Amino acid sequence: MLPLLVVTAYMIVLVSVGVAKSKSVHDQTGFTLAGRSLGPLVLVGTLLATWTGTGSIFGNAEEAYGVGFPALVLPFAAVFGILVLQVMIPGVRRRGRFTLQDILEDSFGPAARVLGTLTLVIAYLVIVSYQIRAASVVLERVLSEAGFLVDAGPQAAHALSMVTVAVLIGAYTALAGLMSVAFTDGVNGVLMLVGVTAALPLLWSAAGGLDGVMAALPESGRSFTGHYSRFDIASILLPSFLLVVGDANLHQRFLAAPTTAAARRAAWLLIPGVLIVDGVILLVAMAGRSLLPELSNPGHVILELALTQLPVALGALLVASILAIIVSTADSYLLSSASALVHDIYRRFFRREASGSQLLRASRLTVGGLTVIALGLAFTSDEFFSVALFAYTIYGVGITPPLLAALFWRRATPAGAAASMVTATSVALWWKLFDRSEWAAQLLGQPEGTKVDAVVPAIIVAAVALVGVSLMTRPRVRGEGSTQPGD
Repeated sequence: MLPLLVVTAYMIVLVSVGVAKSKSVHDQTGFTLAGRSLGPLVLVGTLLATWTGTGSIFGNAEEAYGVGFPALVLPFAAVFGILVLQVMIPGVRRRGRFTLQDILEDSFGPAARVLGTLTLVIAYLVIVSYQIRAASVVLERVLSEAGFLVDAGPQAAHALSMVTVAVLIGAYTALAGLMSVAFTDGVNGVLMLVGVTAALPLLWSAAGGLDGVMAALPESGRSFTGHYSRFDIASILLPSFLLVVGDANLHQRFLAAPTTAAARRAAWLLIPGVLIVDGVILLVAMAGRSLLPELSNPGHVILELALTQLPVALGALLVASILAIIVSTADSYLLSSASALVHDIYRRFFRREASGSQLLRASRLTVGGLTVIALGLAFTSDEFFSVALFAYTIYGVGITPPLLAALFWRRATPAGAAASMVTATSVALWWKLFDRSEWAAQLLGQPEGTKVDAVVPAIIVAAVALVGVSLMTRPRVRGEGSTQPGD
């Protein structure tokens, strides 16, 4: 019963914080940017908790369980992305109001704002959907361990769990927006660090140490090289790298910092945080290969280790950590989607004179509507790693190249930005729907089994379209024709 009690207590605390913080939110600035008052420690906590989500605890763990030590390359996509963010932060804070789409419109006009918003919402709702699915896996498993849901069929239990966590995530996000999300993320960050690092030595010891773990891994997974081809590396690292560089969630936190210096300091501290948390998760999953060799769903390895291989108290703490990781990521992406729709579509094109209270109400209603859509998407797939990478790809190739051009290349034009977003997203969708990965590898003369992920052709097309069309069309004077609220 202890894991269930801990998870229940966590949910109660989460909602209580949301209710308490909602009293201090009166307008969109408070809801979206926490009043631009986040200090460095809170900022680091919310950045770490936002980035380390289901992609790490389920997706990366699934990959490490299957391939072993080569999977330790995965966190470096985020590290390289954060280094680029260091260069971007001053420009983003100087030109951003509420969202990254403000910057896109300032450089490329209203069409870029709309395309950017649509790309963001589509990709982020996919991300929220598998966070809901992952949280439901945790809740369903904990209830089963405690003896509940015994009489319910597996489909009914699964559906009930997904609806429950969707309501929790949606309600918590709608109550106070970033004001509540950021402050509980600090606690979630601590839970993550304590839970996974405390479990690591115990699990590796139970697995027989390095020799025991190595014996359980496939031969190609016993060294840091040899498993991934260069196309594999690009397919795995590029989506995450592009997402980090253009991630509206991370940039939203930087906009919420009181100063540029505080935002950059938090970004530097995020690097060791990501390396430690993601690295430990990967190592724990490798121990799971030895302790749970017949696991039917490798994506659940961390959860199963917590419930079956650890002392009850530590297992309960790790389960709470897993739930904290999932909820933090889900509410962040849900909040960014709602903020984009309200600020970049509703306010920009329909209610330019809306008051702060009207925008706050619209934001909360939008969070509720998007939660329902994400819940519907959550019923469509049981995969984690591949779905995560594809969602990262759609967002990364659609948003990141135009955003970088807006900040660093004044010759980029509205036509070039639009061409980049439309063609890159279309190529990524076509590549995924018609499974062009192995066909492309054969065309390039690569060994059988090599796959070229959608991110490779999509980012090439994005860059070619952006540069080529920009050079053939007239640049737009920044701010030309801008009718944004507040201008």
